Amino acid sequence: MNPKLEAAQPWVELAGRLLIALIFVGAGWSKIGGYAGTQAYMESVGVPGALLPLVIFVELGGGLAIVFGLLTRIAAGGLAVFSIASAVLFHGGADPMQQIMFMKNLAIAGGLLFLVARGAGRISLDHKFFSRA
Repeated sequence: MNPKLEAAQPWVELAGRLLIALIFVGAGWSKIGGYAGTQAYMESVGVPGALLPLVIFVELGGGLAIVFGLLTRIAAGGLAVFSIASAVLFHGGADPMQQIMFMKNLAIAGGLLFLVARGAGRISLDHKFFSRA
């Protein structure tokens, strides 16, 4: 590998983690502020509104775990499953915007699966405290 690219790799890994986590942290946070509306929307598509605290925990907790590179493979795997389930439950149908959202969720799941396979990288708590992810 080119030495300059090799030197940049840890920072690119960190940037990638931050960018992929941003959507989950933002979504989890917004669900807290719009709790009642989110709960009603979930129920309108047949998902029990009582699951909303779990959804918030998965989005915020998983997103922050990826930001810090803590238990990254586990968090990324969980968020990949969550992204696919969200695509199926909330973004099915013939509406073109929903089809785009469906594909966006699948693309995010794909990026998360790279984290499952590769780990967090050198600038991470996983690397500092665990198995040199």
